[in-house]
Amino acid sequence: MTGHSPLVSAIVPNYNYAASLELCLRALQEQTYRPIELIVVDDGSTDDSVEVARRLGVRVVRTERNMGVAGARNLGVAHATGEILVFVDSDVAAYPDSVEVAVRMLDGDAGLGAVCSIHDPEPLIRDSLVEEYRALQYYYWTVSSEGPISFLFPALVAMPRRVYDEIGPFNTELRETEEVDYGHRLTQRYEMVLTTAVRSRHDHDDKLFKLLRKLYRRGRARVPLYAQRRRFARGFETGSRAGGSLAALAALAAVPVAVLLGPAGAALPALALAVSLLADLGMYRFVLRRRGPWFLLYFGAVHFLVNVTIAAGVAAGVVRWLCSARFRRLYDTDLLVRPAAAGEAAT
Repeated sequence: MTGHSPLVSAIVPNYNYAASLELCLRALQEQTYRPIELIVVDDGSTDDSVEVARRLGVRVVRTERNMGVAGARNLGVAHATGEILVFVDSDVAAYPDSVEVAVRMLDGDAGLGAVCSIHDPEPLIRDSLVEEYRALQYYYWTVSSEGPISFLFPALVAMPRRVYDEIGPFNTELRETEEVDYGHRLTQRYEMVLTTAVRSRHDHDDKLFKLLRKLYRRGRARVPLYAQRRRFARGFETGSRAGGSLAALAALAAVPVAVLLGPAGAALPALALAVSLLADLGMYRFVLRRRGPWFLLYFGAVHFLVNVTIAAGVAAGVVRWLCSARFRRLYDTDLLVRPAAAGEAAT
């Protein structure tokens, strides 16, 4: 590293995550790197999140209204004084050396604008099979894209303050896709990497409906981005992932046709299902090695639903894109909202 250790501002946006917030904050307080200023931005929580943070002696900034995670991050930056910004979602616990490793990577490359963490394949809080599924699925997808990326992973990301000031704040108009927009803007000028060197654990969604609803809404919201910014329509977000999702939806849609055609029609959904399975074959092998055949059966059933949901969200997004000029213009301009008067500090 250079001659001095730059101050790191660790910014934790939070909305009703009291259950994991203490684990998140303790992990940041136990980092091997110093100095760190720790700021929780509470975005209108109705649980005891603020009390959790204050009990640990952490500074809390509170928004005047629920702004969404983009606005909360921006507000945290407005109160931060560090040369390095580390954004950590309140359901993420960083490994003890995560900040040190990220700062060292940024210090060694002036062209590197952001370093994103890869979460472990085990969830932070193990309280449901859905969460076990999501941790394995998400880990496999992110590890397969380790290296230079154009899609920001903001759950744990470090960037120099000068880069944030140059790129501008997160777009508060994009509650579902602010990270994709920010990654696009940042990588016009800097490189961004996703790495297992910066490790963390994530308290993933533990309810199936909540997970499916999130994936549906994100799939729908990203259609205009992929239509306008073609370089996003490949790699991590598409490729075999998109193929598996579309084939799963086709398998489900082909069932009524198969019923009408009789035994001969059964080949249609079977073929589509086989394509879906083949598209994610590497992931199924990974799960089999880690958890065995019985969990793989559960994993496969949930993943089929996830694939159908993602494809349905994209299909709904395409219909909306065709019918709504406003939706098509969603990413035409950067609708940036400066957070100067959005909240107040409390200790």
